[in-house]
Amino acid sequence: MAERIGFTTTIPVEVIYASGNIPVDLNNIFITDDNSMELVRDAEIKGFPRNMCGWIKGLYASVKKHGIKKVIAVTQGDCSNTYALMEILQMEGVEIIPFAYPYDRDQDMLRLQIDKLREAFNVSEKEVEVFKKKLDKVRAKVHKIDRMTWEKNTITGFENHYYLVSTSDMNGELFAFEKDIDTFLSSLKKRKPFDKEVRLGLIGVPPIFTNLYPFIEEKGARVVFNEVQRQFAMPYQTDNIVEAYRLYTYPYDIFSRIDDIQEQIEMRKIQGLIHYVQSFCYRQLEDLILRSKETRIPIMTLEGDNPAELDERSKIRIEGFIEMLKRDKGRD
Repeated sequence: MAERIGFTTTIPVEVIYASGNIPVDLNNIFITDDNSMELVRDAEIKGFPRNMCGWIKGLYASVKKHGIKKVIAVTQGDCSNTYALMEILQMEGVEIIPFAYPYDRDQDMLRLQIDKLREAFNVSEKEVEVFKKKLDKVRAKVHKIDRMTWEKNTITGFENHYYLVSTSDMNGELFAFEKDIDTFLSSLKKRKPFDKEVRLGLIGVPPIFTNLYPFIEEKGARVVFNEVQRQFAMPYQTDNIVEAYRLYTYPYDIFSRIDDIQEQIEMRKIQGLIHYVQSFCYRQLEDLILRSKETRIPIMTLEGDNPAELDERSKIRIEGFIEMLKRDKGRD
């Protein structure tokens, strides 16, 4: 019988599909829950401190709510709080399977990690490669959605975000997800291009705010680049699963991410960047590095804590940033 396998961030999901089990990105089921803030509070009632990342609390409560018995925890290449989370879950009877991205992108070390993951699910290298081809077929359609976002201007920032971020687990059902994508692409044939005058890039971890994208569009701008979400869709084509997850930028150093961001700024004609940072997350320090590098366009740092709508201060800052970019565009 198929088992739901949770994971804390994007992992070689081909392994889970090859094993006949159901992949569940815990981030996705947390943030799409109708009562996501209640999940955070449930974790705090359990004893999680208030000054801890809202995502970690949401992941814990999501595991408990959905009765997930097995979790792949990414111990290197993601949140530093994952160690404590996996220990708490293990104490409560959840089976933990560790997975680590080598900091230096070492190919042999990454292959070893993927091999250990395969062994944990008793699947062969050939079986995994078969599913890589199936998933890559679906990813190619999502790449088309991403391309149409900035080339044809017919896709909203949230739609782009949704389909890209969903590739982390293919919504737990590969063929249903592909059908959803096909239906969405067909619906675009009658859609007219958007006329938002400011083109933004959203970099950093996916935002926890529930109304960020529509608010941006309400103010006359549109997100045409979701950096990390695009990486979840494995944008670099390769037939080798080890190489695919070695090229994937999110779990490695910030400098390769910056190179990718620079390239996309030029390609997508992006006028400004919003760098989303999560409260109490070590990745906030990456903002210092991003700002020390020459991006040639303005950057606004936006911080979020728990799943909720934008607060008034954040709205004012975003509106001011967009107005500044409109003025700059008018002077060109």
